[in-house]
Amino acid sequence: MGATREQMTRLQAVGYSKWLDEQMAMPASQSRWDWLMAKGFNAIDNKNNQAGIDAALWVKLLTSPDTLRQRVTLALSEIVVASLDGFTGSWRAFTGAAYMDILEANAFGNYRTLLQQVTLSSSMGEYLTYRGNAKANPKTGSMPDENYAREILQLFTIGLLKLNPDGTATEQETYTQADISGLARVFTGWDLDLAGGTSDTPDFRKRPMVQTGTKYEPGEKTFLGTTIASGVDAATALNKALDTIFAHPNVAPFVSKQLIQRLVTSNPAPAYVARVAAVFENNGAGIKGDLKAVVKAILLDQEARSASNLGSASFGKVREPVLRFTAWARAYNVTSPSDAWAIGNTSEPSSRLGQSPLRSPSVFNFFRPGYVPPALGVVAPEFQIVNETSVVGYANYMQTAISKGIGDVKADYATLLPLADNVPALVDEINLLLAAGQLSTDTVTLIRNAVASMATGTDAARANRVYAALTLVMASPEFIVQK
Repeated sequence: MGATREQMTRLQAVGYSKWLDEQMAMPASQSRWDWLMAKGFNAIDNKNNQAGIDAALWVKLLTSPDTLRQRVTLALSEIVVASLDGFTGSWRAFTGAAYMDILEANAFGNYRTLLQQVTLSSSMGEYLTYRGNAKANPKTGSMPDENYAREILQLFTIGLLKLNPDGTATEQETYTQADISGLARVFTGWDLDLAGGTSDTPDFRKRPMVQTGTKYEPGEKTFLGTTIASGVDAATALNKALDTIFAHPNVAPFVSKQLIQRLVTSNPAPAYVARVAAVFENNGAGIKGDLKAVVKAILLDQEARSASNLGSASFGKVREPVLRFTAWARAYNVTSPSDAWAIGNTSEPSSRLGQSPLRSPSVFNFFRPGYVPPALGVVAPEFQIVNETSVVGYANYMQTAISKGIGDVKADYATLLPLADNVPALVDEINLLLAAGQLSTDTVTLIRNAVASMATGTDAARANRVYAALTLVMASPEFIVQK
C-alpha cells in the first residue's frame, strides 16, 4: 500500500511479527458505507447513479491507518471479484460500498464466513446474476442461472484442475457440467430484503438476500459427490453447499497461492505454497480458512523474507497501477481539504492509471493469476494490463498528480524540499521510501544526473527538482517490480 517513515521506524523497533500483530489489532476505520452516508449520497437523487463510490474507495486506500487490512481487502477484491460495471440495480454506489465492506470485515476473519456473506450479498447476487434466480420450469424449459455456481467453483474456491497440496496442478478436472447444474439449484429463490417495502433508501443493499416467493428449487441437488435431499430448506441447502465446497482439498492451495501472488510474488515456489496452504488448512487450533493466520504465514515465510531472493529474476511481482498510486499517496501524506477525494475512475489506460478499485472489466479480474507474457516464460499477472498506451498514460498521469495534484488531492513534500539542493540525498530518500532502497546503481545515477541538470536557487526550482525525482523513481523498473 505504501510506507511512511513512521511505519518504517516502528517496524524496525518491534520486528515483523509484532508489527503484523499490531496492524491486525487496529480497529477498522470508517466504512465506505458510512462515508457515503455521512456525505449525503443517500439522497434520493443518487438512487440511479454511482455518485460517491470512487471517492469512498480511494479515501480508504489512501488514508486508513490500518494499512495491512486495506492491502488484504484489495487482494481479496481481486480474487472474489465483483465490479461496479456489473451492478445494474439501484443505489450502485452503496452496492459497491457494501461489497467492499464485507471483504474488509473478513480480511482477517475466516474464508468460509467470507464465502457465506459474499454469496448472500445483493452485490454478488446482482453481479453474477443469481438474484431472483428461479427454479426450473418444465413448461417453458427454463433452467436456473448457472453463473454463480460456475464462478464460485472456478474462480473463488477450487479452480478447474485438482491440485496437489503445493498448488501444482494435476490433469484431473475438479468438477463437471452436472456439478454446476446441481449446485445452481441451491442458488435459487434468493432476492433483495426489502424490509419496509421500499427501495427509496439504500438500506437493503447492506442486508443479506432472503428467500422470496416460490422461486426456490426444493428438489434434490447433487454436486461434488454430495447430495442435498429433496425438501431441505433453502438456508440449510446453502450452508451444506458452501460447507461441501469449503471442505474440498483444493481450497487451501488455490486461495493461498493467489494471496501469495497478490501480496508477495507472482511465481511462488511450490514449497512456499505448501507451507501457507497447510496453515490455511489448519491454523494450529484445528481451524480451516483463518485468514489472519494465512496472511501472517505468507508475509513471514522464509521465501518472502529472504534477502537472497532480491537478485532473482523470477521473484517479486509487478506493482499494479493502483498500488503504485497508493505508495506515492501514503508516503507523502496526500490530503483533500474539501474531503471530496475527487480522484474518480482511473481505469482509462491512455490518460490515467489503467486500473481503478472495484472496476474490474470482468469476473476474471484485471489480470489472470496464471498469465504468462509472451517470451518471458514466467507468470506475471499484472503484465496483462501493461502495453505501450498504459505505460505512457501512467507516467503522464503520475507526473501531473505529483506536481499539480488531482483537484485538491495533493501530497505534502515538506520532507523533500529541503533536500532539493542536495540531489544525492533527495534521490536516496525517495528511493528508500518508495522503492525500499532497491534502485540499481545505474538507475540512481541516471536519476541524479537528470535532476542535477535542473535549475535551482528558487522555491519553484526546488519543487520542480522534487517533482522530477519522484516521477523518475516511479517510472523506474525497480519501483514498478516490487520485491
